[in-house]
Amino acid sequence: MNDGPVLVEMQIQTIRVLLIEDNPDDVFFLRRMLQRSTIVQFDLHTSESLKGGLERLAKEDIHVLLLDLSLSDSSGLDTFHSVQDEYPSIPIIVLSGLDDERIAVNAVHAGAQDYLVKGRVNSQLLTRAIVYSIERTEAKAALLKAQEKYRIIFENAVEGIFQTTPEGCYLSANPALTRIYGYATPEELIDTLTDIGRLLYVDPDRRLEFIKAMQENDVVTNFESKIYRKDGTVIWISENVRAVRNEKNELVHYEGTAEDITDRKQVQADLRNSEALYHSLVETLPQNIFRKDLNERFTFANQRFCDTLQKPLDEIVNKTDFDFFPPELAVKYQRDDRVVMQTGKLFEAVEEYSQLSGGGKRYVQVVKTPLRNASGKIIGLQGIFWDITERKEAEERERRANEKLARSQEELRKKNEMMEDDLRMAHEIQQAILPQQYPSFPKGNPVEKSLLRFCHRYHPTGEVGGDFFNVHPLSDHKAGVFICDVMGHGVRSALVTAMVRGLVEELRPVASDPGLMLASINKDLRAILQQTGTPLFTTAFYLVIDLEQKLFHYSNAGHPKPFLLNRKSGQVEMLDHQGGKPNPALGLFPNSTYTVYSKKVTPGDLVMLFTDGLFEIEGANETQFNQEMLLQAVRENSSRSCTDLFDLLLKDIKEFSVSHKFVDDVCLVGVEVSNEL
Repeated sequence: MNDGPVLVEMQIQTIRVLLIEDNPDDVFFLRRMLQRSTIVQFDLHTSESLKGGLERLAKEDIHVLLLDLSLSDSSGLDTFHSVQDEYPSIPIIVLSGLDDERIAVNAVHAGAQDYLVKGRVNSQLLTRAIVYSIERTEAKAALLKAQEKYRIIFENAVEGIFQTTPEGCYLSANPALTRIYGYATPEELIDTLTDIGRLLYVDPDRRLEFIKAMQENDVVTNFESKIYRKDGTVIWISENVRAVRNEKNELVHYEGTAEDITDRKQVQADLRNSEALYHSLVETLPQNIFRKDLNERFTFANQRFCDTLQKPLDEIVNKTDFDFFPPELAVKYQRDDRVVMQTGKLFEAVEEYSQLSGGGKRYVQVVKTPLRNASGKIIGLQGIFWDITERKEAEERERRANEKLARSQEELRKKNEMMEDDLRMAHEIQQAILPQQYPSFPKGNPVEKSLLRFCHRYHPTGEVGGDFFNVHPLSDHKAGVFICDVMGHGVRSALVTAMVRGLVEELRPVASDPGLMLASINKDLRAILQQTGTPLFTTAFYLVIDLEQKLFHYSNAGHPKPFLLNRKSGQVEMLDHQGGKPNPALGLFPNSTYTVYSKKVTPGDLVMLFTDGLFEIEGANETQFNQEMLLQAVRENSSRSCTDLFDLLLKDIKEFSVSHKFVDDVCLVGVEVSNEL
């Protein structure tokens, strides 16, 4: 199940690695090496046996396999062949504790991408080996593709690709090989290197060795040599070459790839003294590192551990925990050690100790792992620990902060409950100030025989809203209908509506004049809001119906224009400004005046007043239900009664809304003129 990792311009994303290894120490150190990589992210999976590894390959998407040849259920190259036979497309890097050139060559010849000796591996070498193994596997697969794609691969391959004659001349070279050898173009390389043995190899006999190997096997793999670049500098290359023969089995040419392995060879040289490298590594780590034998005696400690104990290394080696720690701690440490050495399992814990210098209590993160010899027998343990006191103190501060937060949240919950109670009461009060019943015209007429009949729908988005309306009789044949919409919604807007209602009630003496009524409300509202410093404005529309003169008188303060439905003609029109300029909203300017307009009343007329929450609705695909669409919907249903019309509009507009609800307060008020007028 190998789709291969994503390799784009040498930037490798997460590589899923399966390590088949039965030595926990090796697993531990290999995991640490992969975690240290700064250019590649690895996702490491492990198995202790060949059988378990094959099962994981069958179920998981693995990019590269790290394989120990000596396992509990398989050993030698048979282990390699068992994996390769079932999963030939997965790159395999052989890991061995033996630096055996014969085994390495046989493994590579058998198809392994690399052969690494465990004691000579570091993070950089392992990362490079994994990346190179994947690249080589993908390059090999790419070469099997259709012929028409060969040129693209040839031109863009990371490795150098070439063809040469048996006599030592280049027939072709790709750009990568040109760059490796330091030439400007493939043509320059071909024209210059006309004798590979003499002009390319540092050791002229190397070409003879190459020819001999090709004659014996028709292929050479990982043929490593020193060569001269164009500028005379020396680098290492690794060649993989095969002989190409015609149908008569006559040698035509050689073709293969060359890879610059100068960095790899340098790393290999650096790894020759692996023990010195290990000591250098542990001395630079910021953690305390020590090793013990089966008798709990210290056998090694890095400098940081020596500094912690304030002892030189020669005073630590062959001593035990009882020589440095209080008896109760020494007993605990050795008890934990015995569990590790008896079970072979990793031990990890947070431990508490007191500083030797009397600096108070400290906390450390401890990891202990068993040490094994070449045969896998446990011979001691290795421990590593580091100070996490600051982290523990931070966790304690966080715990106290969380407790304080919980208390604050409880207080906030209680305050929210009080606020919700207040909002419910405010909702009830606001509903109470809206008209609960409508007047009859003339006074005393039954509602069903009134010359004017009213209906409304009021839907605040929260407990309270910023919309308000009122209906009051001015005489037996004259009614005033007021509707307003305070900017925004919620408690602040609801408070302004309460102020507007009070002003409307106070200004009843001028209520027969719509212009004077709005001008008076504007002046008083402006004075109130100016004292609070709150920039709020209110749109309003005031309509006076005079049944004796059969006229509508109205004035508009920046409010949506109401609709007039003429039931006899079926026409629907807006009560607009009749060519005049629109008047400003209430509360903006101190001395605003408001023009009064008139319209003839016809029996059966219906005036529909509303706030902008009814039509500023966002629909699907960024469409919007606007005022023109509202007007069209009213025209299509103009014959309906006021209540039926309002309920239908609210239902249809909610269905249009992408959220199936109104996002602003909605208020509709209807005034129907009797046909008996």
